[in-house]
Amino acid sequence: MRRNLTLASDEEIRWEGRPAPRCYTFRHWRHSIFGLIFLAICGYWQFLGFEMAETYESIWLAWLPLPFLLLGFYLSIGHLLQSRLEWNHIYYAITDRRLLVQRGFLKQRIESLELSEITYFSLHRQGEQLGTLRVHKEQEKSLTLHCIEHPRRATDLLEEAMGPLEESMGEGLSSNGDEPIRDAGRRTRNAET
Repeated sequence: MRRNLTLASDEEIRWEGRPAPRCYTFRHWRHSIFGLIFLAICGYWQFLGFEMAETYESIWLAWLPLPFLLLGFYLSIGHLLQSRLEWNHIYYAITDRRLLVQRGFLKQRIESLELSEITYFSLHRQGEQLGTLRVHKEQEKSLTLHCIEHPRRATDLLEEAMGPLEESMGEGLSSNGDEPIRDAGRRTRNAET
């Protein structure tokens, strides 16, 4: 696992992971189905463009469908290849202070979220031991950990970091009913110590 994280001297990694390769690569498979249909239509249009360019002696008729044909290639298989190449550069970690996501195909970037600022998270199960975890900070920022294996380990650490919920807090079900959502958006801290 290749990672380029800068941690504080006393910061400790408590969990680390990467997405499952097949799940991550094919997470947008519906785009491929649309892309194949779009590619077939554009391929036929390109064929007609060559025929019309020859008949009417206008070369621009052959070039007109080309950008759409390229878009069809990208939507059908290009985004799958891009996801697979990007997979090599993705790394997730939970330290005792932060949630870290390293990603990027050409230019690597590291996004982080302080554990104390997490308001809620949701887990969308994609299999018995596979899921996508969305972690939110208020309404302004969220991080998504796509296709992680054994997601319960990560959610246990996030629940522990969020601390006990006040009575005003509730546990509901995520939109797909898979896993409970921990919502600490209205969490109140006692100012008296």
